[in-house]
Amino acid sequence: MKSYGQYCPISRSAEVLGDRWTIHIIRDMLTGTTRFNELIRGNPGLSTALLAQRLRKLQAAGVIEQHDNGTYGLTDRGLDLQPVVFGLATWAARWTFGEPAIDELDPDLLLWWLHRQLDTTQLPRPRFTVFVQFTDHPKRYWIVAEQEASLCLADPGFDIDVTLRTDRAALYRTYLGHSSLADARRNGQVELDGSKKAVRAFFDAFRQSPVASIIATESP
Repeated sequence: MKSYGQYCPISRSAEVLGDRWTIHIIRDMLTGTTRFNELIRGNPGLSTALLAQRLRKLQAAGVIEQHDNGTYGLTDRGLDLQPVVFGLATWAARWTFGEPAIDELDPDLLLWWLHRQLDTTQLPRPRFTVFVQFTDHPKRYWIVAEQEASLCLADPGFDIDVTLRTDRAALYRTYLGHSSLADARRNGQVELDGSKKAVRAFFDAFRQSPVASIIATESP
């Protein structure tokens, strides 16, 4: 980004953070993303070349650092951006975060977010498999939870513990905090099929978005 040429702290901030995708990269790193490929998966439309460029710029600004194992992490300077990024979420939830547009309902992105938030310590070992079926989209997904959760776009061949059936908007709204999973199920927006024990385990493991509490509090 070309310098604004203004001796102003807001201008200086915008020169570091104002490029397309930069805030998304910071958002994802604040919520635990550390790997290049994970940043790509979590930001459809962001090319590998542009991501590499943005990471280099953030490193040069002292916001992130690359570790010896190839992962990335926020520096103290980067971690200081948490109230800024979550402040943007608060403003948006209060003023601009209404119903989703149809082109915002990307099921790949939603399932990527959701599977990364699952608390696998709450699920039975050695393996717990969730089949996700959308009523308004042909793609099917399998979340396989072992030590970590993996997202599969083809049937992995494991027994299904829980089937989650819903439409994209309902699951987005549930994940993002407009309603709880319990309320969405009670209202028929989300169906969960499986044994009582398996469904209970999924409830225990399900974690909403890191901004869900903001949306639940601030959205009209």
